[in-house]
Amino acid sequence: MNMLKKFTQYLIVVLALPVLAQSVKVNKEASMIKGDKADGYAVELEGTSEEVTSALNKYMKSFAKLKLGANPMTTSEAVINGTSYKSPVYGMVKEKGQGAEAWMGIKSGEWTSEEDAEKVLKQLDRMMYDFGVKYYRDKIQVQIDESTRALQAVERQQQRLVTENKNLNLKMENNQKEKIQLEKSLETNKLENQNLLLKIEQNKKSQDSVGVAADQIKKVVEMHKERQKKVN
Repeated sequence: MNMLKKFTQYLIVVLALPVLAQSVKVNKEASMIKGDKADGYAVELEGTSEEVTSALNKYMKSFAKLKLGANPMTTSEAVINGTSYKSPVYGMVKEKGQGAEAWMGIKSGEWTSEEDAEKVLKQLDRMMYDFGVKYYRDKIQVQIDESTRALQAVERQQQRLVTENKNLNLKMENNQKEKIQLEKSLETNKLENQNLLLKIEQNKKSQDSVGVAADQIKKVVEMHKERQKKVN
């Protein structure tokens, strides 16, 4: 019953979630990093800044080494589209409305090759789109996993109830058989009881008859004894 209640509550929450597909929109946006302008791209996402920060950190680690303790997130080495770059790529997250905004960009002045800087900046547009898509898909995957676990729990409960139902029906069948057998035994016992009562009554009558006969025979014996005494 508790499992069913929990599942019902979970179902109410899930059904309240929006069913429309999430839309990822990337905007070109400049940010200030340590007093210097950095060009990049940003994407607004649903979720807390902590959730988005954790996701962006994980995403940037998939293509680069991050400097420990750097704020904002800063790469020491990055491999983008098969090319390795020493110049840093920056990442940061800030609260935006009901959600958070993730941003990645570069300071062009830190790049020795203007061509590389422009190429990476263009690729960041696509990378932020990919990050936004991955972020939502990962969140939905968590919901899928939760729903799958809930389904498995309900299916296990359902199987337990099916097994319990089979056992209860088997017990009921055995109980019915035992009941029938007991009813037959009770009827047999009733007939046997009546037969014994009849035999007891007959025995009593027989005892009375034999008692009368015994008394008469005793009288005959006494009579013969008296006759015997008179013989001289």
